[in-house]
Amino acid sequence: MTPGQIAIRALIIGFIISFAVITGFAYTTLMERKVLGRLQARFGPNRTGYIPIPWRGGEKRFLGGFLQPAADAVKLFFKEDPTPAKVDRVIYNLAPMLAVMPAILILAVIPWAPAFRLGPWRFEPYFAIAPGINVGVLFILAITSIGVYGVVLAGWASNSKYAVLGGIRASAQMISYELALGIIVLIPIMMANSMDLGVIVEAQRPVWFVFIQPLAALVFYIAALAELQRAPFDLLEAEQELSAGFNVEYGAMRFGMFFMAEYMKMISLSAIFATFFLGGYGGPFVDRFPWLGFIYIIAKIVASLFVMIWVRASLPRFRYDQLMGFGWKALLPIAVLNFLVTAVLIVMAEEGTLSPLIDSVKLFFAG
Repeated sequence: MTPGQIAIRALIIGFIISFAVITGFAYTTLMERKVLGRLQARFGPNRTGYIPIPWRGGEKRFLGGFLQPAADAVKLFFKEDPTPAKVDRVIYNLAPMLAVMPAILILAVIPWAPAFRLGPWRFEPYFAIAPGINVGVLFILAITSIGVYGVVLAGWASNSKYAVLGGIRASAQMISYELALGIIVLIPIMMANSMDLGVIVEAQRPVWFVFIQPLAALVFYIAALAELQRAPFDLLEAEQELSAGFNVEYGAMRFGMFFMAEYMKMISLSAIFATFFLGGYGGPFVDRFPWLGFIYIIAKIVASLFVMIWVRASLPRFRYDQLMGFGWKALLPIAVLNFLVTAVLIVMAEEGTLSPLIDSVKLFFAG
């Protein structure tokens, strides 16, 4: 393929995936409200967009609340969008875009399906916006680090003490938990011997890394929740203390962009977790029917989103000292220790010391 054809294909795939994820973001909000409603013994959104079906002399509402995300989007789009008088206007308007862009850019290196042909197009070595990048993990770490700038600049530019406190909390929290996240990410890299996400997925064909490294998967997931500022790590927007936190001065679609960034990052980090520890697009019959890869990775992302929502409904918010202490005193030492033990075991395996044990484990999972 010529460079022009590669660029056109990347643009088309990028548009398709971005459209799918933006649509997924809208219905992730509906999923969260529905699941929280069930977990709290209530209905959640059930009015907007239902299909009436006759049922036992009455009416049953099928797909109740299906159009609630569209109603919320229209509401935000048409709301008045005032700008406070004493804000830094340039940074105030730039911050929501800085929050949204990293959540979209992460998707560039996520593998969604194995290699397949569609008409004249051949997608190889796997289906992605930018396939075959051998520094994909480094790209993800770099992009996720940018995400904090949108929150910090929003707090600083708003010229509000509540927003500034939320921004300061965000920067301290991200630095604390990115250390553990970065160290844990090295474990799939060592086990697959590559930073290409497609190679990491293929390395999990015999057995998913979550079964070999359950502690690493748990640490990654907890650090991802802190990176997302989701409950119980949502200290930067603690309503009881900061009156909504860093976005207290935002309204209408600029507030909606922060809202969108949160849920799109949930989808992106769930996709990364599925790729690192749940086998990505891997699953039964995926070699014979490559389109099954899309179904498998979407199912794993939805399962991860459900756990995030479940955690929000189940756990109370940490105090700030507990949040920082947990990151530095518990999560980081566990991540470092796990990394060192894994590195030693890999070296011993390469030297042949652990060959009998590894053969037994492979036979156990294969048979």
